Amino acid sequence: MDKLDRTDRKILQLLQQDCRITTKELAEKLHLSNTPVYERVKKLERSGIIKGYVARLDPDKIDRSMMVFISILLTKHTRDVVDKFEAEVLALPEVMEFYYTSGNYDALLKLMVKDMKAFQFFIQEKLSKFEHISRFNSTFVISSADKLGYDL
Repeated sequence: MDKLDRTDRKILQLLQQDCRITTKELAEKLHLSNTPVYERVKKLERSGIIKGYVARLDPDKIDRSMMVFISILLTKHTRDVVDKFEAEVLALPEVMEFYYTSGNYDALLKLMVKDMKAFQFFIQEKLSKFEHISRFNSTFVISSADKLGYDL
C-alpha cells in the first residue's frame, strides 16, 4: 500500500484501541457509510498493514506476572544456527519475544514466568540445553508500561 490517507489512519487508530469495534461503529465515528469503511478495512488487511486481531491477556491472572529479558551470546552466527535457535526458543511457552541483535549480545528474549522458581526451572531445564549458547545475562523487570499501537 503506497500511502495511507487520513481515513485509513483513523481506521487503524480506532482498531488499535478496540479491534472488536464493528464496521457500523467505525462508520459512525468516521461519518461514513458502512460499505466504504468495510472495503477500507479489507484493503488494509489484504495489504498486510493489519496483520491480525488478538486479545491482550492480564499476565497476573494467568500466572505469568514475572517479566525477564535474557541477553544471549551465541557461539556461532551462521544463518542456519540463528534460525534454528529462534524457532526453538519461540516454541517454549515462556518465551514471548525473540530479537536478533547487534552489540555485546546476539539475541534478546522476553520471558513471562510465574515466579523465580519458574525462572530457575526455565534456565536449568530448558535454556541450558541449547547447544550454541556461550553465555547469557538476565534482567528482571521491576515495573513496566507499554504503549498500545502505533501513532499514525
